[in-house]
Amino acid sequence: MTTPEPQHPDPGANAMTDRFRDVAEKVLDRLLFDDPEWADGLGDHRFADRLPDYSEGALADRADTLADALRALDDIDDTLLSTADQVDLETLRTRVSADRWRLTELRPHDWDPLHLLPGDALSTLVGRDRLPRAERLDALAARCAAIPDFLRHARERLASGPGMPRVHVETAIGRTHGAVGLLGEELDRLLAGPTAPPAALGSARDAARQALTEHAEWLAAEAPAATADPRLGARDYAAQLWYALDSPLSPETLLTRAESDLIATEDEIAEVAAEYDARARYPGQVREVLDRLAVKGATNAADVRSLCERALEHLRTRTDDLGLVSVTDDPVRVIDMPETRRGVAVAYCDPPGPLGPAGAAPTLVAVAPPPEDWPVERQESFYREYNAYMLRNLMVHEGTPGHALQLAHSARYRGPTRVRSALGSGSFIEGWAVYAEELLAYAGWGGGEDDLALRLVQLKMRLRMILNAILDVRTHTGDVDEEEALRLLTERGHQEEGEAAGKWRRSLLTSAQLSTYYVGYREVNDVARDLAAARPHADQRAVHDEMLAFGSPSPRHLRTLLGLA
Repeated sequence: MTTPEPQHPDPGANAMTDRFRDVAEKVLDRLLFDDPEWADGLGDHRFADRLPDYSEGALADRADTLADALRALDDIDDTLLSTADQVDLETLRTRVSADRWRLTELRPHDWDPLHLLPGDALSTLVGRDRLPRAERLDALAARCAAIPDFLRHARERLASGPGMPRVHVETAIGRTHGAVGLLGEELDRLLAGPTAPPAALGSARDAARQALTEHAEWLAAEAPAATADPRLGARDYAAQLWYALDSPLSPETLLTRAESDLIATEDEIAEVAAEYDARARYPGQVREVLDRLAVKGATNAADVRSLCERALEHLRTRTDDLGLVSVTDDPVRVIDMPETRRGVAVAYCDPPGPLGPAGAAPTLVAVAPPPEDWPVERQESFYREYNAYMLRNLMVHEGTPGHALQLAHSARYRGPTRVRSALGSGSFIEGWAVYAEELLAYAGWGGGEDDLALRLVQLKMRLRMILNAILDVRTHTGDVDEEEALRLLTERGHQEEGEAAGKWRRSLLTSAQLSTYYVGYREVNDVARDLAAARPHADQRAVHDEMLAFGSPSPRHLRTLLGLA
């Protein structure tokens, strides 16, 4: 559907509008062409038979193209554009600027082996049914055939680069082995279909598996010498934060706000723990109550998936009954996280893609088990952390009314260009999911003791969200080491040792992404508050539906689109 948005009143602006939309579509097409894996994820499969090109010539051409795109966008007179087009212009300009900075300044293709893996290019074809079978297998044969050269060039680039961080190498080894497995039994299941696969696929598959195995062996041999610091440093982190948040918030201001909110949330969870315990507050009470919940809601490898599925089923009905936001009928399915995507987060939401037809394929909520090489004690720690109550809150975040529902609304947005459909704001997307956790926790799971239990684990997750931002800033500005980070997460976040260790690892593997939860939550919460005040006769469902009607713009742009700026 086309979402109505305020238009520019000057009819003489038509020429500038047409010019902008033409430039925007051409720039977006080039971004999609240069990143076939990203295009696949968005539902645009025109380049499904290709892998990204990281040759020097291709990188130089891409840098020139991005510079040309910025000049073309800077030549647009935004005063002659509608509100919707102004937002798209700024969104696209931010994305192009970010890509150019990362390509020419951060240059992860020189030092990050995770950046140079073809796992996602394979998993989107093997694990997702987004193309007709014949096209899917032809594309897979082409990508498999390209993998040996792709990985050979990757090794040459990494070997001549400034050095790799150990944590990135270790994670890349695991994902590479996962890609080998993906081309084994999982591909066999796909090939068991009614039509014969293309003749080229058999040999291409064997060559790809061999190349991936050799690449994993090379990474393992390089691991002892992989001593590069994964921290970005204050200057590069500030730039990364700017682009990730689409906000002028400085690392220093972010850290100050987060530390203040941490104290306030610690006080709030202490009050709820005392209420749950039916006793006055005392030192250590929060951890004791949370530990009792973990025992009461104990999980194991056999029941995590079924618990998540039951929680999602309950949440669809509960969200609708409470009138929190309109619930779509798009299918959502829980899966085990593919090995090619493990090593960073415990769960993620994978929608069919906003550039594809809405609701055409299920949204996947992927949950990762603890790593097999973890000792038994740490694996048990994982299942204490992700007990039944915590899994309920996780499904609020990843499913309904969080990511899966918000992204289903977003996929229905059709604007004057594809820009906002393709360039969703991580800050808004994560911010909405955290905001959704709070909505459901305040409304309750459905009565009785479960309501207070959900409120407790949601507050624990709020502590985690705030600590994520603190850890993100302090890690990449060099202000915290592993020992202090683990102490911060376990003592003030009440996290299990395994969860804390995983979060420390994630803070080294990523930069700025961990801050999107906290900053996004604060900004989305403020938008909801201000919109409710501006629409005094609208109920909660109407307010939230309006917030979700414009795609997934950054919160500052959402304010503009809602007339709140």
